[in-house]
Amino acid sequence: MKLLFIGSRLYDDIDWYVKSKGIESVLTESNEEAINLDLPNQVFIVPRGMDGPKQVALMQKVDAIVPLIGIDPPLIDVAHMKEEVEAEYGIPVIAAGVRAVELTSNKIKTKGFYNEIGVVTPDYQILNGPEELKMDLPVVLKQGEGQGGKDIKVARSIEDVEEYFKEFDQALCEEFIEGSEISIEVLGFNGEYVALPPIYKGETTLEGTHPLNKTKTGPCMVNGLDNILVQHTAYKVARNLDSDGIFEMDFMYSPERDQLYAIEVNTRPNGTRYLTTATCGVNSLCELVNMAIGEFSLSNIYDKLQYHYSTEIPIGNYEGPSPNDPVKSFEDNDFVVHGPQGYQRVTARAKSKGDLEKLIDKLV
Repeated sequence: MKLLFIGSRLYDDIDWYVKSKGIESVLTESNEEAINLDLPNQVFIVPRGMDGPKQVALMQKVDAIVPLIGIDPPLIDVAHMKEEVEAEYGIPVIAAGVRAVELTSNKIKTKGFYNEIGVVTPDYQILNGPEELKMDLPVVLKQGEGQGGKDIKVARSIEDVEEYFKEFDQALCEEFIEGSEISIEVLGFNGEYVALPPIYKGETTLEGTHPLNKTKTGPCMVNGLDNILVQHTAYKVARNLDSDGIFEMDFMYSPERDQLYAIEVNTRPNGTRYLTTATCGVNSLCELVNMAIGEFSLSNIYDKLQYHYSTEIPIGNYEGPSPNDPVKSFEDNDFVVHGPQGYQRVTARAKSKGDLEKLIDKLV
């Protein structure tokens, strides 16, 4: 079996799994200085865009293509390439299709999609200027496109709104929900979907604290919140997107209203994947490989499910004990260190809360 992987930044997360399966790995990358280029069997440096990867796939006669792209801008090009390559050459591309990417890459379109399928989302309006604001403050101001908290502002006064419009001509203005932030991964392939355990990402703040600076835990344990409801809602969203790959969804739970709100959905690998793997034993990136080689099924996912308490802590530069090889796998480790120097995080797991606290004390 020969697979083409697009993008090297995330490849070290699955290199160990690819090797364990005896897969011949071919990788394309547009940056010749990128990390992880020493890991695959073959590497091709290609121009930005999807034409280069497509040509390499055809030249190398690969069995499937697995894009490993964790940012939004290239996703629509990947989606168009997927539809062309699958229709014309019969090579599976393990990624979301055009419709799913168009609905999820623009927050305004996502809002309309939620309303269409009957999923509750915070009230919102499109602002073309501060004078159009009709909602009560505070509100959350966003751009239609962007990720990782980029261009998001919690406006507590009309002056905050006016300040935002000094930089932007339009904004998605959303009701500020006070409550718990939740993330969940859904895996989908050939019409089958499975929602993995929800992850707790902390409480909302008027200061707009970036998710990377919060301590996260799994599984999600929020008073009053039914995790089955989160999974059912995430499943509903993924099923209506009707595409393949990883779906990462953000929700907000308001205990005051006892209401779950859908915030956004991404069709790419996401920042909580280590915590999800630690919590339940299912690695979403490895499942992309399984989709490519014909080993993905709901029964296989259910057979892998484990139950751990886990946490992810931002640590800067990790100086604790070294994990076992492979260092990015929880199969022989109870913790994984990830992220670039200066912004590293430790994700750890244990069978009980007490054991997890002891492990964290040892690591940090």
